[in-house]
Amino acid sequence: MSLKIRGVLCLALLLSLSGCFQLHTAQAPMATSWPLTEQRRMQAAHHWDVLARHEARAIMARQRLRGSPLYIAEPVPSTPFSRAFHRLLESQLVNNGALVSTQPEGSVFVDYDVQVVEHQDRGFIRRPEGTFTALAAGVTLAFQPINHWAEPALALIPGAALFDAFSGNITEVGDTEVIITTRASEYDTLLFSSSNIYYVNDGDSSQYAVREPNVGNDNSVENRGGLRLSTQW
Repeated sequence: MSLKIRGVLCLALLLSLSGCFQLHTAQAPMATSWPLTEQRRMQAAHHWDVLARHEARAIMARQRLRGSPLYIAEPVPSTPFSRAFHRLLESQLVNNGALVSTQPEGSVFVDYDVQVVEHQDRGFIRRPEGTFTALAAGVTLAFQPINHWAEPALALIPGAALFDAFSGNITEVGDTEVIITTRASEYDTLLFSSSNIYYVNDGDSSQYAVREPNVGNDNSVENRGGLRLSTQW
């Protein structure tokens, strides 16, 4: 059989198989990364006050709520964050001109919910673009003058100055997050809802969640500190 005939037969075979097989296929969806986004880390009581100010302004921006008396429900369960946020939100609402009532009767009901999310097995999380380039440039800048300067240690000064300037922007992507939702409702009607997500330090989980036993299979797991943490993400 000539080479030309073999080529024709192979081409015919490939064309016949194309009806059975498709290109760019897989047995499961391929994992892709997300576009770069930013998320703040909450690690100071001042950050709680910033959130309270943000929520108070958002509530007062609603015309339906601006002239209505607002009753802020007592936090249940009580945690360091919920107790502080209750008073901070109360103060921020008053400072923004809200009518804050001490009684629930005849008032719009304002409450908030906190969910702690702990990621048990995260994959690799890459640094933002330019991180390793800047690091390499700093190392090069530091070592380039060593053979030319009488005091090589002076080469560390530019790198130290850059670190001082930008170190406030450096933080880690943690395994623990909180979802804080503030709501306002009246007569079983939701008038306002705002959810905010933050990273928190792993050791600060107890400021947002209470210790309780793990009962049943409710998509939660009890960690070493006895905190009920969500693992459904």
